Amino acid sequence: MFARSLVGEKGWHFAVVSTLEYSLKPKQKRMFSINIYLKFALIGVCLVGGILLAVFQGFWYAFPFLLIGIILLLSYIFLGTIQSAAKFIQAQDFAGAEKRLNLILFPDWLYVTNRAYYYILKGTIAEFQGRTEEAEAFLHKAQSLELPTDNEKAAVALQLANIAAKKNKWNLAKIQFRNIKNLKVTESALKEQIREFEKALTNRGQLKNFSRQGGGKGMPMRPGGKRRRPKMR
Repeated sequence: MFARSLVGEKGWHFAVVSTLEYSLKPKQKRMFSINIYLKFALIGVCLVGGILLAVFQGFWYAFPFLLIGIILLLSYIFLGTIQSAAKFIQAQDFAGAEKRLNLILFPDWLYVTNRAYYYILKGTIAEFQGRTEEAEAFLHKAQSLELPTDNEKAAVALQLANIAAKKNKWNLAKIQFRNIKNLKVTESALKEQIREFEKALTNRGQLKNFSRQGGGKGMPMRPGGKRRRPKMR
């Protein structure tokens, strides 16, 4: 199907993952990353242990444990599991990524940028698994939030344009693509996918104009074509 071949699934999945990886690199340099299950264990140990120490030994003995537990809990609530989920998608483990994202109990409590990444990843997973309507809804949510750079904005718009094209909603696809053209994209993988999509849209326009003009009817026969033999008298 022509619409489905606009941007290959592996291609735009790679572009999205590459964009997320590019965006998360600065955060990974600034932040200490910890396994989510280890984080859960530390939260439990620090908070429960801190409360017990406060009861039996006094508050100041418990304070360091309570402080660490609260910091870890807040980091889980506001940052979620976005980084680890993105790593799963990078490894093409979409089921693992979805399980990791499902550990986020309150997506609306996430820091706004991480909330946008959450919806991007959920939309990417849903599209890969063939849940197009669900993917489109997630991506629209991401688009409505504060995405940090033009790379993320373009990645989301490209996914939505691709979905619209698959559904033969070409006007919507063109609107999303016009939004992309107004952005300053710096990620090379994403630039390549945008060029491919633009070529596909251009080719579709040429085919449409060709069919409107008659689709080749009445054109002269090419050399080497079959010709009728004259009747023998």
